[in-house]
Amino acid sequence: MIATVVGCVLLAVITAYATFGGADFGAGFWNLLAGGDVAGQRPRKLIEDSITPVWESNHVWLIFALVLFWTGYPKAFSAVMSADAVPLWLAALGIVLRGAAFAFSKETLGLGGRRALGATFALSSVLTPFFMGCVVGGIATGAVQADATSSDPASWTSATSILCGILFVGACAYLAAVYLVWEAGRRHDLELQTYFVHRAQVAGTATGLVSVATLVHLRDANGLLFDRLTGRALPLVILAGVCGVLALGMLITRRLRGLREVAWLGVAAVVWGWGIAQYPTMLPGTSLTISNGAPTATLDTLVVLAVFAFVVVTPSFLLLFWLHGRQLLTSDESEPT
Repeated sequence: MIATVVGCVLLAVITAYATFGGADFGAGFWNLLAGGDVAGQRPRKLIEDSITPVWESNHVWLIFALVLFWTGYPKAFSAVMSADAVPLWLAALGIVLRGAAFAFSKETLGLGGRRALGATFALSSVLTPFFMGCVVGGIATGAVQADATSSDPASWTSATSILCGILFVGACAYLAAVYLVWEAGRRHDLELQTYFVHRAQVAGTATGLVSVATLVHLRDANGLLFDRLTGRALPLVILAGVCGVLALGMLITRRLRGLREVAWLGVAAVVWGWGIAQYPTMLPGTSLTISNGAPTATLDTLVVLAVFAFVVVTPSFLLLFWLHGRQLLTSDESEPT
């Protein structure tokens, strides 16, 4: 029972990182495709103003997830970190480069330097979720062995892993575009709102198609997980699909109230659908489950610490988003015009 509680906490933290941190990565995707210095100036300005107060705080969820994973399930953690060392290090490098580029771009005066840092930020924002998706895809297909002690390219380079990587990038881009639609509307900038509505439509449609392709391909890669996704996790799969269609309809008809919540719920349903389908196995194809990962005393302690962390962190995040929503964290240089 206690192992299941810790597993649910871990899944909740992953959901928070996917839906909040993922949108930050997606903002970098749209930064990459915004166009030249003149055409892309206004979209990039909105992106920068939107993520500046909150982008770094979202990594709290990643750190929380890693601590829960290695403390609660050390055997599974060791196997994943060994077999998928290459994509994980590349993802970590992307996070570092992305953060450094975003921070230093504000202090760089030369146009060439700003362009180089902007490109670094944008490319890192795409490559990081891609490699994270490859890791999840490898785990889902059962390519990570419980006794892995060294890097194994086969654990993250399969077709399913690549599709998961693309799916992660698409989902991040979709969430970012939806959030930016809201941000532009809040600033009464109808031109930018229309700009991101169109991109949200394209990203949502593309992500939906890739998710279907990934699900179909998973049938051959891991039949058991596919059966569970279309069995006990089917309500969440249906919820994700309904949210995707509903969000697309809202974008087309411009009925944008509640759009963020619908998009968030759709992505969260995908995460929880995967978790429920894989339960109680930590690494498909192995004997590692959430019940044989760590001593009960360790799991009890993790639950206590998780409750304490949520009590401290959740109000802080709510205050941060409240202040940001009222533009009280906007610097003089980045005040909207």
